[in-house]
Amino acid sequence: MGKGSGFGKVILFGEHFVVHGVPGIVSAIDSTADAEVRRTKKGITIVDERKGSKGYAEEKKAQQLESIDRILKAMEIEPKTVSFRILLGGNLPGFSGLGASAASSVAIARAIAQELGKKWSDERINEIAYEAEKAYAGTPSGIDNTAATYGGLLWFMKNMNGGHNTIEKLRIRKPVEIIIGSTGIVANTKAMVAGVAERKQKYPEKYDVLFEQAEGLALIARKALLAFDLKKVGELMNENHRLLQEISVSCEELDYLVDLARKHGAFGAKLTGGGGGGCMTALTPTKELQEAVATAIEKEGYEVLRTKIGVERI
Repeated sequence: MGKGSGFGKVILFGEHFVVHGVPGIVSAIDSTADAEVRRTKKGITIVDERKGSKGYAEEKKAQQLESIDRILKAMEIEPKTVSFRILLGGNLPGFSGLGASAASSVAIARAIAQELGKKWSDERINEIAYEAEKAYAGTPSGIDNTAATYGGLLWFMKNMNGGHNTIEKLRIRKPVEIIIGSTGIVANTKAMVAGVAERKQKYPEKYDVLFEQAEGLALIARKALLAFDLKKVGELMNENHRLLQEISVSCEELDYLVDLARKHGAFGAKLTGGGGGGCMTALTPTKELQEAVATAIEKEGYEVLRTKIGVERI
């Protein structure tokens, strides 16, 4: 039996913009997707025991099967020649926006590799997971699978010429409490990414300005994080949410949860991930503030994950 894990993630700065080469900042969180793989004689069987938004597993089923097909082909294995039972679990909920697909792709890739006796590097696993992510995002930036593979807090920039992406580990003083609130809406990341690309092409003057602002924001946020100026980080998160609203990837439910978190003391809040549903995140340093914001959101009937950013791979 082969086993593997992949971190969930939260994008702090730059979602959607990173697809087009703008730098972004992503952090693994202290929740993982775990996979166990056993050889069988019945083709590919998936048993998904992860908890998540209603309908998440069902709506992502076709994409999940395609992702596993892509994993095998990236490993230079013809899918029809192998039979595996894949068990998915772990404490990472199946919420849109947490990188659940990337985390599971990394976990499955590691588990299959172990089952087949392959001792591959994190870099190789990351490459395989990126291929798997194409099933979910169409043209992914690579930021989700990178965080899922390496853990920690990362500076990420996609190489638009097809070369190696820029991946730099950032170290902060200590892990910081955040909350992640789920709208309960299963988002279609592929459609959201395509929509931004279409609007960027249709309205270049507007979008060029917004993308320049997103790049400047990421650079300032990097300095604030390294200085551990959490008040500044929160303010920048608020500004990042405004930019995401401007490129039309937020929604009424996300905006409501973002406003609610700020109202109850969060240093900053924004959508995280593809938008159009999925999740928001709020910076809530200290367990007391984290609990206060989480409780406020839960009282409104939404699910909340209490977690931390800056979590290193163990």
